[in-house]
Amino acid sequence: MNYIQFSSVKLVVSGKVQGVGYRYFIARKASELELNGYAKNLFNGDVEIVAEGRKEYLHALVLQAKEGPRNSRVDSCKVEWLDFKKKYDNFEIY
Repeated sequence: MNYIQFSSVKLVVSGKVQGVGYRYFIARKASELELNGYAKNLFNGDVEIVAEGRKEYLHALVLQAKEGPRNSRVDSCKVEWLDFKKKYDNFEIY
């Protein structure tokens, strides 16, 4: 496996992203893109997303995270690129 084309990303998304199906939207998109990781609500109202997989698919997920589902409103999306560690076997919602 050529790890050069693989990466990980951590997103912290702010706005109206809790109680609107945002994590499930992200999980569905991550599954479609064959990405592993998780999405979880944070106590301050943000959503944290960590995903790993093919770098071009991660870029697509970042675009989807900035868009969000219909009933959401994304005010900001902090993106932090990380080294690929292959820590996750699937995509979970917490």
